[in-house]
Amino acid sequence: MKTDLDKKILTFHHKFSDDKACLKLLAELKWEQGFVCRKCGHTNYCKGKTPYSRRCTRCKTEESVTAHTVFHHCKIPMSKAFEIAFLVCNKPDISSYEISKRIEMRHMTCYDFQKKIINCRDSSVNNKLLKKVIDQLNKTIKASLN
Repeated sequence: MKTDLDKKILTFHHKFSDDKACLKLLAELKWEQGFVCRKCGHTNYCKGKTPYSRRCTRCKTEESVTAHTVFHHCKIPMSKAFEIAFLVCNKPDISSYEISKRIEMRHMTCYDFQKKIINCRDSSVNNKLLKKVIDQLNKTIKASLN
C-alpha cells in the first residue's frame, strides 16, 4: 500500500525527472525579484555559458543558477539533489539510509547532502531560497495529485 509520501515522490519523479526542470525552477525562484549582479549591482544581464546562468552586461561577471544556494558545488545530479531536499524537508525524521535506498545512491553521498540540507534549513540566514524551492515543489505536486 502506497503512503502519501510515496504518491508525492512518484509525482515528483514525473514533474522533476531531469536536471533541466530543476534548474529552471531554481532560476525562477532565485531571480524572481530580478537579477542584481553581486559584483557591481547592475541589473541588466544576458544569457551565460551554462544553462540558466546569467552574465552581467556591465562587468561581465557570470553567476550560475546554483551559486550562493545549498545546491552550489553539488556533484550529484540536480534531480537527485532536489529529491533529497524534498525528502528531508517533508519527512524530517528520514534517515540517510532510507534516502540512499529510495534514490539508489551511495549512503555517504546521501548523508553528506542531507546534512547540508538540514544545516541550510535550520539556518535563519540561508534558508529562504530552500524554503521557496520546497514550497513550490509541494504546490506543484499537490496540484498534480488533485
